[in-house]
Amino acid sequence: MLFANRARPLLLGHRGALHLARENTLESYALALEAGLDGVELDIQRTRDGVLVVHHDFAVPEGYIHALSYEELHAVAPYVPRFDAVLRFFEDRPGALINVELKSIPGYEDGRVEALAEMLERWQGRARVWVSSFDPVALYRFKELAPHIPIGFLFFGHDASDFARWMGLAAVHPHHLLVTRDRVMRWHDEGFLVGTWPVNDPEELRRVIDDGVDVVMGDYPERLMAAAGR
Repeated sequence: MLFANRARPLLLGHRGALHLARENTLESYALALEAGLDGVELDIQRTRDGVLVVHHDFAVPEGYIHALSYEELHAVAPYVPRFDAVLRFFEDRPGALINVELKSIPGYEDGRVEALAEMLERWQGRARVWVSSFDPVALYRFKELAPHIPIGFLFFGHDASDFARWMGLAAVHPHHLLVTRDRVMRWHDEGFLVGTWPVNDPEELRRVIDDGVDVVMGDYPERLMAAAGR
């Protein structure tokens, strides 16, 4: 089990340690882990020629990632790592957890779901990774292709956890403003692990931890560690 025998809550660096290094880079992930966090959250995009890369936004200043080849992307944004390089980085850090956010455009299919499922199913560290997305269709397809990898549904603005229930997913990832003690209890009763994001205010961190969430993602490793009493 992904979360078995681990202290709660789990603490993840949101895009690594983005206030200490450029977000979604190996340096950012290393600093998050060196600070004592349990793992990181990162974001998957796909280039025109099928390379999975790690970047939060759909575009770099020079254009949309899905419209650029990897060579073109690397020429203008060499800081954007390939996902296979990130997985190799985590192979040397066997205790670290990874929450992969699958970035997708609903209705636009470019093979990123299939590519991610194939890569993670083959990866030797797959027991410590889970995938989340705002796109329920992408999650449903990923669940078909990689049934052994846990999946979480991201949502904000209102409680959309019904989608997770209908799809039989493992986790819900509500924005922290949606987290209340009653909702966390209900989500737990329904069998979900609860992860929330991005929590940066010290008082808000203590609140969501007191409300019983299982995973907290934030931008400041030292604040996460302090709020959890580590």
